[in-house]
Amino acid sequence: MPRLIALVPIVTLLAMLGPVVAGLWGTVLPAFGHLPVAGFDGPSLDALRMLATTPGIGAAARISVTTGLLATGISVLIVVLITGGWSGTPAFQVLERLLSPLLAVPHAAAAFGLAFLIAPSGWIVRLVSPGLTGWDRPPDVLILNDPYGLAMTAGLIIKEVPFLLLMTIAALGQVQQRRSLLVAQALGYGRLTGWLKAVFPRVYAQIRLPVYVVLAYSMSVVDVAVILGPTTPPPLSVLIVKWMGDPDLGMRLLAAAGALLQLALVVAALSVWRFGEFIVARIGLSWVIRGGRGRLDGAIRPLGLGAGALTAALIFAGLGGLLVWSFAGFWSFPNALPDSFSLRTWMRHGPDTGGAFGETFIVAMTATGLALALVLGCLEAEHRSGRKITSRGLWLLYLPLLVPQTTFLPGLQTLLLGLGADVGRGPVIAAHLVFVLPYVFLSLGDPYRAWDGRNGVTAAALGASPNRVFWQVRLPMLTRPVLVAIAVGLSVSVGQYLPTLLIGGGRVSTLTTEAVALASGGDRRAIAVYGLAQTAAALVPFALALIIPALVWRNRRGLHA
Repeated sequence: MPRLIALVPIVTLLAMLGPVVAGLWGTVLPAFGHLPVAGFDGPSLDALRMLATTPGIGAAARISVTTGLLATGISVLIVVLITGGWSGTPAFQVLERLLSPLLAVPHAAAAFGLAFLIAPSGWIVRLVSPGLTGWDRPPDVLILNDPYGLAMTAGLIIKEVPFLLLMTIAALGQVQQRRSLLVAQALGYGRLTGWLKAVFPRVYAQIRLPVYVVLAYSMSVVDVAVILGPTTPPPLSVLIVKWMGDPDLGMRLLAAAGALLQLALVVAALSVWRFGEFIVARIGLSWVIRGGRGRLDGAIRPLGLGAGALTAALIFAGLGGLLVWSFAGFWSFPNALPDSFSLRTWMRHGPDTGGAFGETFIVAMTATGLALALVLGCLEAEHRSGRKITSRGLWLLYLPLLVPQTTFLPGLQTLLLGLGADVGRGPVIAAHLVFVLPYVFLSLGDPYRAWDGRNGVTAAALGASPNRVFWQVRLPMLTRPVLVAIAVGLSVSVGQYLPTLLIGGGRVSTLTTEAVALASGGDRRAIAVYGLAQTAAALVPFALALIIPALVWRNRRGLHA
């Protein structure tokens, strides 16, 4: 195997884990009072003491924990009910087709869409007013930014259900679901009960890491928290970002201490979740031994389908709301539609949106291109060496997604500030690469390994070198998975808010940072324009990933891998 290919996995690990380790180091030092650039030479515990006495810090931590656990638990429950009750049925296929493209919708765009629906002056209230409610003005109730974080939890659920559902569908192919379900039903078990007892334990073992990623992300998300979360106090992640943006450099010590608290909370929540897995396993084993056949299956199954359909409907309706607001003229309450439509908002914000779109495109394409090159190199090295990825390697792959962004990105920004390298696209692209790499690897890994090796053997027998087999046989046959991996990478990069904000130091403006910045202004028309542009930037690559192979292969159907 050429030495260059053998080095690619090492380079990939450095690109993926290097910023995480450096960022954690850059967080730990200020948290213990060592920040020479601000005149603090520690070590000291002053920052931790200041954090402990900060007003509202307990409530901020509680909101982070409760919203994370609630969003993850409900998302997993919905996915289990959908998959257990309906997998393999026409209804499941319809739901899968509806939810799959929604995975690409950025979190911020989905949150804005949900906000436009459920706000007191939102579309849902408008549709039933004044006929059913008697309201001729928006009700004075706190729905968005509620103190318990319920709106934020709902925003996270509608985005995490598609992600976990697709992870579960991928896992079903490895557990022989159909055979196990047939045996269970032949023994008299209901469909859902039989699936839970015979299939779910093996499926959960496959999706455990994605569930942990959802939990860590939900506890530390910033953009969704800014749009839908509480404000007095906000979740801990928002407080950390606020402290990092303070002109007083001394506040970075407080931010670092808060980042360590965020990490401790995530580790504690993951431990609680892991303990809960043992409890559920013990209860489930007892349930299996008792042999109940599932008398309530008929009543529970529609709940899963209904929850899945509601998830898809909320996102689609939210995007529809963004579309209407972007063209809305005067729109008084309680009218369900604007009095007039116009292009004025698009014309007013078009130039700025175009600039942000260009910046988003450059950052996303560069990060995704680098990630694709590294992933292809890793997979080719794996193929030629015959060494498959181990469970330890899988943990390393998920590690950047398990460590909260708010824990290591502030430290990374502080380190870059000390090195004088905190300006420009380069550091932002490197930060995006940390998050794009795992998703590109997960998207491309299975199709790459499933490629029929006999094609390579035939090419080699005809005199082709390994490099020629890679470039002229394997890659052309893997055009569709490669394009899908590129689309996944682009959508991940487009949705990155905190890496762009912190590492870019506010000097790199993408569609996501601009859209979230508009959240505090309340200009729904401008928010709608940026939200739609952000959604288009993430969805168009997926459409191209479907169209391009169809065009390329219109006369070469045998090239399907």
